[in-house]
Amino acid sequence: MSHPLIMPMAAHVALAALLYVMLTVARAPAIWGIGRRPDGSNPWGRIEPRISANLSNQFEWPLFFYAACLILLQSGTSRFSLVLAWIFVIGRVLHSLVQILTTNIRLRGLVFTINFVAVLGLWAIVVLVALQN
Repeated sequence: MSHPLIMPMAAHVALAALLYVMLTVARAPAIWGIGRRPDGSNPWGRIEPRISANLSNQFEWPLFFYAACLILLQSGTSRFSLVLAWIFVIGRVLHSLVQILTTNIRLRGLVFTINFVAVLGLWAIVVLVALQN
């Protein structure tokens, strides 16, 4: 049986893959001319930079998520760490939606806090497990 932390990790990878697809579609009019408006403009021109920025964000704070999960894969985990991992993934999805679909920086910051706290919780578990050994 696979480790339960693999699924939230795979879900985040799937989110990143989806963002790559979205970015490719959003850039297609400018790069390949596919989907250009009659005037030659890109219908995704306003949203493309937000998709790109969000995709970059998937390689910043999530690094700490993966590090904690990999350590917990080796040292053992609890239901609480699995819950925190899924909270992180749900928070990343919400963060992506807010960053791509809105320009509301305050809301984006609030949603990011979900991810931030979940990863801090995972690291607290990592440290507690390390202190017990």
